[in-house]
Amino acid sequence: MKRDGHTHTEFCPHGKVEDTELLIKRAIRLGFKEYSITEHAPLPKGIESAAAGNPDAWTTASMALNDVDNYFKKMNELRKKYASDILIHIGFELDYFSEFEGWTRDFLAEYGPQTDDGILSVHFLEGQDGLRGIDYSFEEYKTGVVDYLGSFEKAQKRYYQKVLASLEADLGPWKPTRLGHISLCQKFERYFDESTDYSSENSALVHTLLTRVQQEKYSLDLNAAGFYKQGYQQSYPQVWITEKASALGIPFVYGSDAHSITDVGQGYEKLDKWL
Repeated sequence: MKRDGHTHTEFCPHGKVEDTELLIKRAIRLGFKEYSITEHAPLPKGIESAAAGNPDAWTTASMALNDVDNYFKKMNELRKKYASDILIHIGFELDYFSEFEGWTRDFLAEYGPQTDDGILSVHFLEGQDGLRGIDYSFEEYKTGVVDYLGSFEKAQKRYYQKVLASLEADLGPWKPTRLGHISLCQKFERYFDESTDYSSENSALVHTLLTRVQQEKYSLDLNAAGFYKQGYQQSYPQVWITEKASALGIPFVYGSDAHSITDVGQGYEKLDKWL
């Protein structure tokens, strides 16, 4: 079945979605038979004590905790309304923070029973003065993470270590088992003067991650949004990682990562052979 497994809604502060219903209608017109609504889960309570860098990277990162009940109400209404046209799943794109595993576990224990899909992602890393966003802007990533750690290679290593840690973390029975856009650390690679290639050590780290994905029977978000990022222009993950994952038999789920109506279905044809 033609499926979009990664989409967002009007509850996302950094999106341009006027109404999720319009996205669903477009997905139906494009021939999608299955559609996952995976809004950014609220950030952990107390995250401000560890947050650093541009405040907008944090205030626009996720839906508010007091929006969660309204989110489920609205999305469940849409699921029922369009049940004869498309199978709709509802869940979260959940950010992993090693410092807040307890809060995340409690959040999933409370709201996880209302979900039937989800994505586990890393958008923030330890950097200058605290946690910093890695996909908010080139400047934020370069000054806050890459320069702080000493090189792009070291930031890349830190990112994959964090993704691996997210897979290994005990977040309870409602933990998502699909990893989101696992090459997000490369989003601004074209803007760096230094090499952004994978060292042998980091390539081995990617292989370790994929091996664990296979062993744990996780899946991977095959995310088309990267094609439309000026500093990247590839899928998340890029082809060489996709080939390795495919050879291991790891399942992929296409994701438009739609934050606007025009994003729905983007890049599907480019990824079809992997699906």
